[in-house]
Amino acid sequence: MSDKNVKWSLYLCLISFAVVMVFPFLWCLLSSFKTPDQIITIPPTFFAKTYTLGNYIQVLKGGHFFRWYINSIGCALVVTLTVCFFSALSGYAFAKFEFKGKLIIFAFIVSTLMIPMQMLVIPWYYMASGLGLVDTYLGIIFPGLLSAFGIFFMKQSIESVPDSLIEAARIDGTPDFKIFWKIVLPLVKPSLSALAILTFISNWDAFLWPLIVINSPTMKTLPVGLQAFAGAQGINYHLIMAASNLVIVPVIIIYLILQKQIVKSIATSGVKG
Repeated sequence: MSDKNVKWSLYLCLISFAVVMVFPFLWCLLSSFKTPDQIITIPPTFFAKTYTLGNYIQVLKGGHFFRWYINSIGCALVVTLTVCFFSALSGYAFAKFEFKGKLIIFAFIVSTLMIPMQMLVIPWYYMASGLGLVDTYLGIIFPGLLSAFGIFFMKQSIESVPDSLIEAARIDGTPDFKIFWKIVLPLVKPSLSALAILTFISNWDAFLWPLIVINSPTMKTLPVGLQAFAGAQGINYHLIMAASNLVIVPVIIIYLILQKQIVKSIATSGVKG
């Protein structure tokens, strides 16, 4: 088989996988604009005869959906900012400083990645209850304010920053935090962007912990609220489809904003200074 045939075979496989992956999303997207009678039409139709925005208006006006949206965006953004900042700062310390117990401390941090999240829920709840954080925004976000994976990820990235740049800045009398902020962070921006997306998505999709720590309907995040919404709607699939698409929108926006940085991070991940 020639190289050209192999190339086209690979393209065909990739297109086939892309169609399989995208089809459910397209079905959900198009169905969210259908009227109730078109949703239950037999045989089902991919495209709607008439499209309507009424489903989205009804979702946003009814219940607490808009409040759940604000809750999720606020919690996910706060956690993303704190994880990115403290992970980069800790990664800088582990990558460019020598101190007693460095390897032991780093090994202990990385070892926490092996603990299943389900095992931490009970200790987290005892902490939240003792500190009066149950049914509060801080109660939702406090387990995710720091990330062992983020520290490991940023350490590996910052190690590629040439030591000569940092030493030259120190000789010029630049404080360490200014070196971190003005020199190190701009050089690891692609990795920081990748970490931001991973952190945002994981917190945007978080379900188990918010389900446990939140009691009030108005304090729910979108994943928890969407489950309650879907249960209350029953067979109103047009509203469920519209609500599901609204949940996806912020993730797509964040990805579109940072996608170039992610590609750059992948392209330069093997390059050392």
